[in-house]
Amino acid sequence: MDKLISLETAAALVENGQTLAIGGTLCQRVPAVMVREMARRRLRDLTLVKASPGYDIDVLAVAGCVTTVRCGIATLEQPFGMSPGFRHAVEAGRLRIIENACPAVMASLQAAAYGLPFQAVAGFQGSDLRDLPQFGKVIDPFNGGEVLVSPAIRPDWAILYVHEADARGNARIYGSPAWDRLMSRAARRTILVAEKILPTAHFVAQPELTIVPELFVEAVVQAPHGAWPTSGHPDYDIDEAAMRHYLELSRTAEGVAVYLDETAARDRSEEGVAA
Repeated sequence: MDKLISLETAAALVENGQTLAIGGTLCQRVPAVMVREMARRRLRDLTLVKASPGYDIDVLAVAGCVTTVRCGIATLEQPFGMSPGFRHAVEAGRLRIIENACPAVMASLQAAAYGLPFQAVAGFQGSDLRDLPQFGKVIDPFNGGEVLVSPAIRPDWAILYVHEADARGNARIYGSPAWDRLMSRAARRTILVAEKILPTAHFVAQPELTIVPELFVEAVVQAPHGAWPTSGHPDYDIDEAAMRHYLELSRTAEGVAVYLDETAARDRSEEGVAA
């Protein structure tokens, strides 16, 4: 089945109130073109589940799309520092954080991927996180000890940037897949933002390199430089000038609206989408 659709059509699949897992990490291999298109659609009341969001949570927070985030860390990395849009949304009470550690977020996604109600997590001894209501405690049936558990979280959508995909939704990621493989298994459906679209024969030749197989994928968007201004390594690095331009404009709601207008033509260009 040919699952290639346009960027705008893909963003229209996401509905208000849904839970998203967005691939990549911090400012590395983020499906940024989809993040901006969702912000242009003025989606509301979204929940983001991601161990380490960065550019994605900042854009969605400033645009008012996300009301809840479950994460372990949120930052734009060096040399950009913390995520100001995220921070200001939290301080203003527009964004609720369900505090986690990165392994706990992964455990929640693993539980969903395995069809389990929860997953045990270790390493929280001596931390106040153990007593937060988002975690539970069960008794180890083998030794009677107490075990901290994280609940299963099944996102409505995993939205992932991949280096290569075919029209059916088979995809490769070169370098670290970060949380993307797990997200595709945990979510109900997956949208791929692909740097390149290649024939299925390319994937059949080396099936062991397929990180996301087609059975998990609902839609594929062809978007060269779809991770910009974050890194699409090894094809391109973070665009530092573009990131600083975003940070300057994102200080106000009016500024982020200008930013989304500025990037719309680039994101929706003939080069960047496939009908």
